[in-house]
Amino acid sequence: MPRPYLFFIRDTLPQPAAHLIQTVQCANAAANLGYPTQLAFVDRGSTAWQPWRWVNPQPQPVDDAFARFFNIQNRLELLPLAMPWPIDRVKHKLTNASTVACKYYWPRHLATRTALVHTRDWNFAKAALKQGVPVVFECHHHTEKPFEPEMATHPLLQVVVTVIDTVRESIVRNGVPEKKVITVPNGFNTQFLTRHPAAAQEWRDRLLTPPFTQLVVYAGALHEFKGVNLLLEIAPQFPQVKFALAGGPVDQQQHYCDRLANLGLENVDVLGFLAQQDLAHLLQAADALAHPHLLGKAATFTSPLKLFDYLASGTPVVATRIPSLENWPLAAQIADWCDPNQPPAFANSLRQVLTQHPRPAEGFAPNVDALRPYSWEVRTEKILSHVEARYHPQLPGGNP
Repeated sequence: MPRPYLFFIRDTLPQPAAHLIQTVQCANAAANLGYPTQLAFVDRGSTAWQPWRWVNPQPQPVDDAFARFFNIQNRLELLPLAMPWPIDRVKHKLTNASTVACKYYWPRHLATRTALVHTRDWNFAKAALKQGVPVVFECHHHTEKPFEPEMATHPLLQVVVTVIDTVRESIVRNGVPEKKVITVPNGFNTQFLTRHPAAAQEWRDRLLTPPFTQLVVYAGALHEFKGVNLLLEIAPQFPQVKFALAGGPVDQQQHYCDRLANLGLENVDVLGFLAQQDLAHLLQAADALAHPHLLGKAATFTSPLKLFDYLASGTPVVATRIPSLENWPLAAQIADWCDPNQPPAFANSLRQVLTQHPRPAEGFAPNVDALRPYSWEVRTEKILSHVEARYHPQLPGGNP
C-alpha cells in the first residue's frame, strides 16, 4: 500500500477556527485528488487514556458528523493522536502535546510510513526533516524570529507556502531561501457550489419574520478588527434588513449578544458557529454577504478564506479594500468595494448592492468558470508542482 500524504495540526478536531478549516480543506483536497491522505491531530478526548492507542495509532474514516462540520467528502483518513492526562494539563516541556507528537508519535509510529508531510507546525516540520521525510510547510503570518538555518535550507524542505506576498517577504527575510517560498492563495470548497434551495428557504423563513424582507450575512470570527462593530453601527439604517452573524467562539457570541441588548438592536441575530454544511445553506439564503474588515496589522496578511466560499454561494458580496486584498485574484467578482473604517461608505455600498442585485426566488448562481482555478484541489496541485517528483505521494496503482 502506498505511504500516505500526512497532514498534521497540533489541535483537537473538530473545532471552529479558520486555520483548522484551512488545514482540513487542504487535506481533503489531496484525498480528492486520489492520494492516500491522512490528517493527524491531537486527541484529548475521553478515549485518549486507552493504552493501545498510545502504542498503535490507527487511521479511521471520516464520519458523517466530521464531514458535515467541515463540509467535506469522506476519502480522507483521520489519525487522532491520543494525548491523555497530564499532557497539556501540567505545564512542562515533557507534557507538552508538541513534544509528544514530535518526539514520540512521529519517530516511533509515523515517520517510516509517511511519504510527505504537510503542516503549519514548524516543530513538526523540523521533526520530519530530521527523520529524512520531505516537507511542505505553510506559514500564513509574519514571522518574528529567524528560522533555524539548517532547517530553512534543508534539501528536504521542499516548499514554504504562504497566501500573500507581504508574508512571503518576511519569511525570506527570516532565512528561508527565496526559491523555496511561494505565494498560493487559499481556495474554495467545491461543496459550496452545490445548490440547496430548500435549506436556504428554511433559513429565510426562520430569520425574515416581519418587518424584515432582506438578509445580510457575516460569517467568520467575531473579532473587532473583522468589522463586526461596523455592521452594528449601520444596522439601524436598514430596518427592513436582518443582519445575521455566524461564527465565533462562545465568549465572542455572548459579548455581541450583550452588545445587541445594550444597543437595543432588533435586526441583528447572533447565530453562533455553524457546521460548514449549514453555513453553505445560510450563504445561499442571503441577499448580500458582508466583509467589513478594518485596517490594522491583520489587514496586511489576513487570508480571505471566507471570501472564496462567499463567492461560491453566488450571493453578491460587499467588501472593504484592505492591503491583503489589493492583488486578490477574484477581486473582480466582488459586487462592490468600499473604503475601510468608513461606516457610511459601507452602508452606501450595501444599499446599492441590495437595490441593484435583487435575489431571485431560486437564489443566486455562482460564476463557476471564474472560481474553478481556485479550488482547494487546484491549489494542492500547484503546491505539489514545487515538490520534487520523487517525493510525491504515490497514487493507487503506483503512479505519482
